[in-house]
Amino acid sequence: MSNQTFELNAVVRGDELQGKGASRRLRKQNLVPAIVYGADKEPASIAIRYNELIKSLETESFFSHILTINVEGQGTEEVVIKALQRHPAKNTPMHADFQRIVRGQAMHITVPVHYVGAEDAPGHKAGGIFVSNATELEITAIPSKIPEYLTVDVSGMNVGDSIHLLDIQLPEGVAIRELEVTEPFNRTVATMQAPTVEVEEPIEPEANEEAAGTRDPEGDEEARKLQAQDDTHDAPKSDDE
Repeated sequence: MSNQTFELNAVVRGDELQGKGASRRLRKQNLVPAIVYGADKEPASIAIRYNELIKSLETESFFSHILTINVEGQGTEEVVIKALQRHPAKNTPMHADFQRIVRGQAMHITVPVHYVGAEDAPGHKAGGIFVSNATELEITAIPSKIPEYLTVDVSGMNVGDSIHLLDIQLPEGVAIRELEVTEPFNRTVATMQAPTVEVEEPIEPEANEEAAGTRDPEGDEEARKLQAQDDTHDAPKSDDE
């Protein structure tokens, strides 16, 4: 984990500031309703300073760092963010869930996954397309061992190669939660796909062209003879006949 720190200031939400209507009033005051839970303590309803939260959300590592919340009149809380509800249209934060940490006690947290070296991979140079299937993973670690992100080196991938969960090199003291179950599924997280080749469909000839191409020459000659006979019968007779 990097030395970067995040601090947020908050106030306690009393009973009068609970519920949907109260949450709207808080947001009008540039406060974001939130809850802090865990560590065998009672959940605490708080409200975070909107501007501070917005600024912190601009940094990816905010989601994988230990955060300090200064609660007015209540002291500080060491937490990690577990959930963030955003406005469906504006994408602004509407509610946040924070989990307290216990130093030395393992916890679950979701961290970003960074893939490096894709442009240098032999498969990419051969026209392959790199596709990642996981942009974040849930890990298990004690707070001091939580990485800012997981790094996956894909510089050696050829076309058709895949990288699975078990292929990821993890920092010391870190485990991928999906692999901790009794029957883990070693799913694919990245592939180097073959380039797409577009096949041009043959152009169908026009109907009249097909007819012209399949015309029988002997049939045409017979038709001309019949037409000549008709012309002879239809010609006007002279006065001498």
